[in-house]
Amino acid sequence: MKKRLLNFLFLWPMALAVTSCLDDDSLAEDNTYVGNFEACWTAMDEHYCFFDEKGVDWDSVYRHYQPLFRDSIKSSFAEFNLMADMLASVRDGHVNLYSSFNTARYWKWFEDYPQNFDATLLERYYLGTNYWMTSGLNYCLLSDTVAYVRYASFSSSVGETNLDYVLALLSNAKGLIIDVRDNGGGTLTNVTTLANRFCTEKTLYSYIKHKTGTGHDDFSDPEPLYLEPQKNRVNWDASAQPVVVLTNRSCYSATNCFVSAMKSLDGLMTTDSIGRKYPKMIKTVGDRTGGGGGMPFETVLPNSWVLRFSACPTLNAYKESIEDGIDPDIRVDMDSASAYFNHTDDIIEAARAYINKNTRVRYVKKK
Repeated sequence: MKKRLLNFLFLWPMALAVTSCLDDDSLAEDNTYVGNFEACWTAMDEHYCFFDEKGVDWDSVYRHYQPLFRDSIKSSFAEFNLMADMLASVRDGHVNLYSSFNTARYWKWFEDYPQNFDATLLERYYLGTNYWMTSGLNYCLLSDTVAYVRYASFSSSVGETNLDYVLALLSNAKGLIIDVRDNGGGTLTNVTTLANRFCTEKTLYSYIKHKTGTGHDDFSDPEPLYLEPQKNRVNWDASAQPVVVLTNRSCYSATNCFVSAMKSLDGLMTTDSIGRKYPKMIKTVGDRTGGGGGMPFETVLPNSWVLRFSACPTLNAYKESIEDGIDPDIRVDMDSASAYFNHTDDIIEAARAYINKNTRVRYVKKK
């Protein structure tokens, strides 16, 4: 199998020591239908991280598909389709196969569920035409002085100075809605850049495990990851101004990690300017996220197709898997009739109701 630098489609800041390529010279450069199958199956067998969690018998998969590649395949198109079918058995949105003519993907993690998001409704009746835009963030103050921020992709870099302006301009709001519905992920550094603004002390938010061998259970001990408070920056007081993160099934990968990070902050005690202690109020509203709790890596098959798969599992602050998604604190589905006739987004309205009920006037100590 050819060597290839791993493509960190979302980066863990503490994971840079992970081997930078899948170097497997034991696999011959056998560019045949069977040879490509063997290379694909073996790469997954030795490096994929969720077989046990997903209940997949990978040896059984081999026994089913190897004869088909040996006896039935007559073209590259048929080879691709059969290999894609094999990879779909792990039910993982981070598993892809890239050829010059197609990309294999598994999308049932969101296709089989309600969308719970309407971009047109949002743009016409909530953001309007006078909203502010910066660094991938669209934001405004709603009519009840609840702040709303739309972040459509964690691939859009969020600058520290941009966040200072956004949070300062919204600082007098009753609370803050962060809408990451339909956000399919991106770069993890953007996750921590944003989530850091809601923590007041170093906070454990996740763990990552690395493969240490070719066995399905060969993993390192969980390595902790932390959020860090940002000194001399504009931060958000979630103990006084509640934060609500909006989610749906299309929240995946880095977005899934962001939701997990924000949930790790909920309920933590913080002290105001006169010494009173209050818990942070950070809730998630909407539908379960789509998941995607593994770091995706890539390798190249003998025929130059690129195989991408989850190689390092991530856990939440309680060492629980987030691969199959995260349930919301408040479950709400959008009603299509309400959206059409009343121009209302039920998930946004539920978030506004929570904020209006729980907001607390901040007490600023006079000098």
